[in-house]
Amino acid sequence: MKKVTFLTLTLFVAMGYSQKKKNGTVYLEHPALVAVDQMQQAWMAGDDAKVATYLSDDFKSYYGSNVNKDRKGQDKEDFLKQVKSLPEDLSYVSLKPSQGAFPDAIEYKDGDTWVQTWDHMKAIHNKTGVKLDMPFHRLYKLDDKGKISVLINYYENRMFWEIGRSYSDRENGTIYNHHDNINSVRRMMGAFENSDFDVAYSFFDDDCRFNTLELPDGETMTLEEVKERNKKMWEAYEFNSIDVVGYPDYLEYDLWDGRVVQSWWKFRMTRKSDGKKFIVPAMYTHNFNEDGKIVGSNAYVSTKVLDAK
Repeated sequence: MKKVTFLTLTLFVAMGYSQKKKNGTVYLEHPALVAVDQMQQAWMAGDDAKVATYLSDDFKSYYGSNVNKDRKGQDKEDFLKQVKSLPEDLSYVSLKPSQGAFPDAIEYKDGDTWVQTWDHMKAIHNKTGVKLDMPFHRLYKLDDKGKISVLINYYENRMFWEIGRSYSDRENGTIYNHHDNINSVRRMMGAFENSDFDVAYSFFDDDCRFNTLELPDGETMTLEEVKERNKKMWEAYEFNSIDVVGYPDYLEYDLWDGRVVQSWWKFRMTRKSDGKKFIVPAMYTHNFNEDGKIVGSNAYVSTKVLDAK
């Protein structure tokens, strides 16, 4: 049995090696890499005249994730128009290799030369303020004269969709200044002011997640953890009054069916140990489910003021 196993492993190893077949050479340094880098920097600077010197007459540019079978690609003329308009469209443009990455030049046995790059682009769109902060993967095919004849782009399209959508005004739901979810927030705050915790916590779903400015990014608290934290606060401070500032808004979003009450408050508190009084401003957003329960709470409040002597 051992002989059979050894023979089988040997066959697999031999088959693995026999399946390898060299199809070209990968270069870390190559004239094509220099040409592509210089063209890209001219592109980011909006220098269409310089970019043109690196492109073949039959140049075509493609978006690699386009599934349209009838796509024609972008020709040299249209591509250069896009390059020229870049400074009008974008500010603070930078294009650098992604961390740990570097471009490759590949000379295939059939004679084709390709350059593949992994870059990261940053910019701010001038009209809409949309921030571009995204990876770009590009494939360049060079002809026998060293000119770029094909460019294939791979990138995340959602930021560009956002730019397109931002050119026109769009509604995204309804804002209410009176709504039952607003009533729930006011009743909840009133219950806290009067230390009626059973009523206050009844407005929250059991699986509600809580976030504050003072939590590390990405961390949240459970309802039970908030109850324990609040218990310590009420033991250390007397809550003289919790007053609404202005008026709460209820936002019922079309996008993702969001239901959010945002409200502003002043907590008037007295420290029991020494009688020192505090006024603590706070802003909250409370996310509601269809049943009118709070499923998410975000507190924009700093308790550092309470450290005062």
